Amino acid sequence: MASGTLLSAALSRAAQNLDSSPRAAATDAGHILAAIPGQQQALLLLASALRLQGDFARAREMIEAMVERNPGLAAPRYELGLLLGAAGFHREAIAQLSKVVEFEPNHPFAWRALGNHLATVGDIAAAAAAHARQMKSSLRELKLLEGAAGGSVEDVAKAENMLRQSLALNPTDMMTIRMLAQRELWLGHHREAEKLLDNALRLVPDFVPARQEFAFVLQQQMKWREAIAQLDSILRAEPENALSKSLKAWSLLMLGEYAAAFELFDRIRPELEHSAPHWVNYGHALRTVGRTDEAIRAYRRVLELDPVFGPAWWSLANLKTYHFSAAEIDAMRAQLQREDLSDENRCHIGFALGAALEAEGAYAESFGYYRQANALRRPRLSHDPGEVAARVARSKALFTREFFHTRAGVGCTAPDPILIVGMPRAGSTLVEQILSSHSAVEGTAELPDLPSLVSELGKLCEGIGYPEILAELDAATLKSRGEQYLEATRHQRKSGRPFFTDKAPQNFQHVGLIQLILPNAKIIDARRHPMACGFSGYKQCFQMGSMPHTYDLTEAGLYYRNYVDLMAHYDRVLPGRVHRVFHENMVLYPENEIRRLLDYCNLPFEESCLRFYETDRGVRTSSSEQVRRPISAPAIEPWRNYEQWLGPMKTALSDVLDFYPAVPEFH
Repeated sequence: MASGTLLSAALSRAAQNLDSSPRAAATDAGHILAAIPGQQQALLLLASALRLQGDFARAREMIEAMVERNPGLAAPRYELGLLLGAAGFHREAIAQLSKVVEFEPNHPFAWRALGNHLATVGDIAAAAAAHARQMKSSLRELKLLEGAAGGSVEDVAKAENMLRQSLALNPTDMMTIRMLAQRELWLGHHREAEKLLDNALRLVPDFVPARQEFAFVLQQQMKWREAIAQLDSILRAEPENALSKSLKAWSLLMLGEYAAAFELFDRIRPELEHSAPHWVNYGHALRTVGRTDEAIRAYRRVLELDPVFGPAWWSLANLKTYHFSAAEIDAMRAQLQREDLSDENRCHIGFALGAALEAEGAYAESFGYYRQANALRRPRLSHDPGEVAARVARSKALFTREFFHTRAGVGCTAPDPILIVGMPRAGSTLVEQILSSHSAVEGTAELPDLPSLVSELGKLCEGIGYPEILAELDAATLKSRGEQYLEATRHQRKSGRPFFTDKAPQNFQHVGLIQLILPNAKIIDARRHPMACGFSGYKQCFQMGSMPHTYDLTEAGLYYRNYVDLMAHYDRVLPGRVHRVFHENMVLYPENEIRRLLDYCNLPFEESCLRFYETDRGVRTSSSEQVRRPISAPAIEPWRNYEQWLGPMKTALSDVLDFYPAVPEFH
């Protein structure tokens, strides 16, 4: 053991064994001490190993002797603080750990342990301050966070494994919690990110970046008022925080408070003149209210600042009316040749370039970019076609004609909601725009309130999931859930009109729930040719986490098939309950289809519904520019230009494709 190399190797082996096998670590440390009595690192390792084995008395005797011999060293005091805390002597642990951070102010693990013990004894303010100091001293973790947020799929998976292991050992580690939240946000798991960030802010209420992220996650779930509350909390402490003002402006816009939103956007523009994310956000706001030319200028400003910023390229393409120049197409091709381009930017530019080349008629090259972009996005999303099919089967088994018959007359009888369901890119925004052009109907958006209610119901009773839990609810509960939905959506209703739309397409999965809690609500199924609908989704870069089935041709076909199967079931057990609008008929015979639609909704015909493109309202979906123009039929459905590459979708659709617009018999 005389060699420094041998000593270093032995210490390293003991340290590696510490977490997995404290007994082996103790043995290793003992061998070192036998050869070199009093070796400081070996003594620390032995004390740590004894602590981890629960031998607090021997460990404390050893470590207190070390502290007495070396009162100015941080390492033995840190170990003593951990030992005292593990033995339940929290105040003594606080005294030792306070000395550690006095000696080493940038010791993140000591700050974390100190914060935990302060919280245990009820000193919440001091605990929050300690955790905040941990954040400032955790440079390594911040670099990992940055890598996890913008790296490849493999990088994120590695980061997650490290973070999960760290959190298992230190469940109150605010930094780890925040990094995991970033990872969930990267994957589009907004509810999971919300829970993690909420926990982080309980530990460090004054940590502004985490609160801004919390507000952003709330926005992704359309919890606009909750997001504003978080941002106002920041602005009370930091009145000039421009990023928080930008996020608040977006929330105000989504609540329909346009004047206040744009006043705030205009006020902060000089401060964020060089911020690419701000200009994208501002462009989205301008697009929402129909100021398309200004939105284009905002997106182009982003590309002046950062030519590789993929969301700006996609935002131009997503206008559906923007024509890329040859120079812009070449610029996108050049960006995709870069080896240092992140997967996220590569994905957005790929979708944008596919759209640009489609407009030029270069279908083979266009499809190649669509395929590459989808292949980048799909691995980040959780989607199992088998689970979808199983949910459909369970819904069909539960929601029989007899089931609804025995529950007739239950629920909240308010007729206010008009729910527009179906597949994405099937014409639901057009249906909503037509209805919101009526004097009695307010158009809102794709509201999150019904899925949130479903999430709550799934947790009501252990061992009984959704939708089976609905069989256990009594009439009073079903009525209260309907009232809960109406109350949750009230903040989206500004005009005082008696009816409002909720056009979240995925709500087709919850027709049975709607019938039980809102028996007088209207349900409209917006349907489009399966190939047209599927391919339109395949070339759309949706918000992260939504529509995971669209990024694979086979999965898109299977999802559409399951949707048709479930809706056909509801047609059988609730005949006439759902009104179906076929997009092709709406395009060819708009007045006839609009009159049928209004009749179903028990609304008198109004000419304004035929001139829906003149209606001045914010539109928040990818069809925002299309519904501001009169209906026109394309010379050829775009999917037919790509038919030779869409075989997997055709195979998955099977006889659904053969029967459209009728449906085959499902069993």
